[in-house]
Amino acid sequence: MTDEAALPRIGDVDAEPQQEAAEVVDDIARTAPVGRMLIALDIDGTVLLEDESLSPGIVDAVRHAHDAGHEVMLATGRSWDSTHPVMARLGIHPEYAVCSNGAIVMRRTGGPDATDYERAHVETFDPTEVLTLLGEHLGDAHFLVELPDGQRLFTDYLDDWNLQGANRVSFAELSHQRVCRVVVVAPEKTDKDFLQLVERIGLSQVSYAIGWTAWLDIAPHGVDKSTALERVRGWLGIPPENVLVMGDGRNDIEMMQWAASRGGRAIAMQQGPPEVHAAAGEVGLPVTEGGVAAVLRAL
Repeated sequence: MTDEAALPRIGDVDAEPQQEAAEVVDDIARTAPVGRMLIALDIDGTVLLEDESLSPGIVDAVRHAHDAGHEVMLATGRSWDSTHPVMARLGIHPEYAVCSNGAIVMRRTGGPDATDYERAHVETFDPTEVLTLLGEHLGDAHFLVELPDGQRLFTDYLDDWNLQGANRVSFAELSHQRVCRVVVVAPEKTDKDFLQLVERIGLSQVSYAIGWTAWLDIAPHGVDKSTALERVRGWLGIPPENVLVMGDGRNDIEMMQWAASRGGRAIAMQQGPPEVHAAAGEVGLPVTEGGVAAVLRAL
C-alpha cells in the first residue's frame, strides 16, 4: 500500500454516533471557561423579600459567583445609606454600587476586603418645575428629595422608607438646591393612578419609575440604572455579552433592555409585572423561591 493510499480522501471525516456526539458537545459546554461577568442585582423583590429577609439561598449563591471570579454588585433605587447594609448581609464588597436608580455610583476606595466607598459619579437636576407640577396635582402626597451628598429632605413621613438621618422640611425648601432624585408617595393612589397621572400631565426633562405601591421616583433626564451600569461596565472592562441583570420592578426595565440588546442576559423575577417580563426576555423563579440563587448556582 502506498502512503497516498493510506490517507483518507479529501473531505472524509470520522463520524461518531449522534448520542455520543451530543455528549461531547455537552461536556465542552460544561467545562468551557466563562469570562468574568458583571452581575447586577436589584434589591427589593430580588435580593430581599417584602419583610426584608434574604431570598432563600442567595448568600451561598453570591459567594459561589464571587469565587468563580465574577463581579456581583447591586443596582437599586435605594439610597446609599440603605444599600450598603444589604451588601454587608450578602457578604460582598464590589468595586461599584449603583444607587438612587442610577443617579449615584459608589466606588470602593480600598482593596477587595475594604468596606469604604466614595461617590464616583453623581447626576443632579433642578427639581423646581417637577415639584411645582406634582404639587398641584398631588396636594396630599409626601415628598422626599435626595441631595448629591446623600442627605435626604422630606415633607411628611413615608411608610416603609428608611428616614434615619433625613431632615423634615417644608415643601418649598425641597427646591432650594439641585437634587439627585425626587420621591413622591401618595398612600391613597395606586400604581395605575400614577401611570395615568404621568401620562396626563407629562413629565419632561426627567426620567421616572413607578413602584409597585403608591410611589413615583424621578431622576435626571436620561438617567436610570442602565446608564450607570454602562458606565461601570466600561470602567471594569467587561464585554457587554458578559452582563447579567436581575430585577422585578418597572425601574429595572431600562437595565434589562440594555443588557439584552447588547448580548447579555436579563432575567425578571416571576412575581414582576408583565412589562418587566417582556423587557427581560427571561423569567426566573420568584424571590420567595430563591430566584437569584437558582440562576447564580447554574453559572
